[in-house]
Amino acid sequence: MMDGNLPLLIILALGLLFQNDLIAASAGIVLVLRAIELETVLNLLERRALQTGLIFLTISVLTPFARERAGLTDLLHSIGTWPGLMAVLGGALAASISAPGVKLLQSNPEVIVGLMAGTILGILLFNGIPVGPLAASGIAAILLYALNLFRG
Repeated sequence: MMDGNLPLLIILALGLLFQNDLIAASAGIVLVLRAIELETVLNLLERRALQTGLIFLTISVLTPFARERAGLTDLLHSIGTWPGLMAVLGGALAASISAPGVKLLQSNPEVIVGLMAGTILGILLFNGIPVGPLAASGIAAILLYALNLFRG
């Protein structure tokens, strides 16, 4: 058994155990691609799957505008409400929190393994969703900054 299969098999088993179809299917697909030696596809997924996923996520959010279930009036009205204003604030905070994550990933690329493990645990144990490495690394960077403040 190749070294990379064991973590994938464990993730697949955890996905099945915790009944998380997203994790189980993802691990299963990667295992199959690895088993049939589709290195080109694995390379493409490693480089572009996150961007592609974000594109599809953004498309799902924008689709109500295309289907005329929401329009400019709805958008302007929602921004004028407390939930709408909090959504704008949440988006701005998320973007700001993610920024230090880029520096963390550039200076300490080894943290990506921990981010992956934490994301998987969050999905399996807390019914979370994969938020992406930038948001996770941004939070990790803030936690590291706070830890360094307390350590002196």
